[in-house]
Amino acid sequence: MSKFQSLAAFVAICLAHGRLVAGAIGPVADFTVSNANISPDGFTRAAIVVNNQFPGPLITGNKGDNFKINVIDDLTDDDMLTATTIHWHGFFQKGTNWADGPAFVNQCPISKGNSFLYDFSSTTQAGTFWYHSHLSTQYCDGLRGPMVVYDPNDPHKSLYDVDDESTIITLVDWYHTLARQGPRFPLGADSVLINGLGRAAGGDATALSVITVTKGKRYRFRLVNISCDPNFVFSIQGHSMTVIEADSVSVTPYTVDSIHTYAGMRYSFVLNADQDESNYWIWAIPSVGTVTTDGGVNSAILRYDTAEVVEPDPASPSSSNPLVEANLVPLTDLAAPGNPTVGGVDYALNLDFSFNGTEFFINGSPFVPPTVPVLLQIMSGTQDAASLLPSGSVYSLPSNAVVELSFPITATNAPGAPHPFHLHGVSLLARLQHHLQLRQPPQRDVVNTGTAGDNVTIRFRTDNPGPWFLHCHIDFHLEAGFAVVLAEDIPDVADANSPSAAWNDLCPTYNSVYPNGL
Repeated sequence: MSKFQSLAAFVAICLAHGRLVAGAIGPVADFTVSNANISPDGFTRAAIVVNNQFPGPLITGNKGDNFKINVIDDLTDDDMLTATTIHWHGFFQKGTNWADGPAFVNQCPISKGNSFLYDFSSTTQAGTFWYHSHLSTQYCDGLRGPMVVYDPNDPHKSLYDVDDESTIITLVDWYHTLARQGPRFPLGADSVLINGLGRAAGGDATALSVITVTKGKRYRFRLVNISCDPNFVFSIQGHSMTVIEADSVSVTPYTVDSIHTYAGMRYSFVLNADQDESNYWIWAIPSVGTVTTDGGVNSAILRYDTAEVVEPDPASPSSSNPLVEANLVPLTDLAAPGNPTVGGVDYALNLDFSFNGTEFFINGSPFVPPTVPVLLQIMSGTQDAASLLPSGSVYSLPSNAVVELSFPITATNAPGAPHPFHLHGVSLLARLQHHLQLRQPPQRDVVNTGTAGDNVTIRFRTDNPGPWFLHCHIDFHLEAGFAVVLAEDIPDVADANSPSAAWNDLCPTYNSVYPNGL
């Protein structure tokens, strides 16, 4: 594995193909991960930052760009782990399964004092993405940030005037205790941060994020839920929002006044700055913890540029036209794969959840990270899913098949529902089974499994050989085993993926630096 190396040689490429946004990086960039003391809500604590920023810097590129992100591990605080990996959430990684990021599924972690180049293409993808550590609960301590792939031929381009770094909105749950030192299942964050700032209940009236708009302009806001746990109900006082994208999939414009968003989800919406030139609250009410807006918690400010620099009068959110996920109609690929009937697929898998008080199980097994990454096991010749580790957590999927996964939820089998499940490597086609929504189902890569009595079902086609992680995106649940690996087309994995030489060095270096594991 390489030691610290600059990507200065790629600067010319970056200038030629990158979107020049102040503060943003990419598609070619150095990405230095380090520790720092920060106080986004007035409470100072140790954290993980990227290029000295929290949340990490916006990474941008254009549709079809090749991303070369050189992750430099300068971590020193063992309490938050000094190894790391980065997952580029929402990218299909076709042919680059080795660059997907989950520790011990697709790679060994990057060791402290070393660097690793993630080299992958956006190919046909555009939209709103994000990145985060995929090692234990490390991203809860700060290693997370937004990512956007712009489409010069965006089908919705005529609907907005502004779409840049100023229109990114990140939602973060923030804890005053380090993730590995706090409770296994926290009962709520100490604060909610909108664009990196917020207030803790009962704390000081610290600065809130301010988003500035000009009357008469139309803004494409990109709402990125980079939470570790809670879901949020998001709204902007006095304004409606026209949703045009969900999880990097363009949708038919759909006007709402609130958006219920789960960990890992992204939405683009157009806001028309057509109200009185004043100050308005932006709210993100979490599902657990402090759920009021008293004292400006769970809040930020939308300010018209001619308005007085003051906070809005105290108010509470209300909604009469909330987003209904079933109403998200993708612009293309309207039909789910397979036959439009229950069971009209090549391979169906029911995921039976259970919980013993400390661990989650899927079909009787908790996911326990193996010592050798699943991809490396396959590349080394293991072809039988029953022989792949972790035992009971790897499923072999046939190639070029239509697959259906079902997530039945009961009152007791998966506490903490609804669970946002994310499948790497594909764009999911989701539906509620009892609605049988097969003709124009929402397409997304994070699916809310619902609550007791629901049986959410997703379909996709296996056209991307490799082991792909399927897991709850509540990071504390993932740490407790709530995951499986879906290995697509095992016989063709080695031919379809050609890891870099640096990838081959990751495990020997990691085993040398961390002989006893994490």
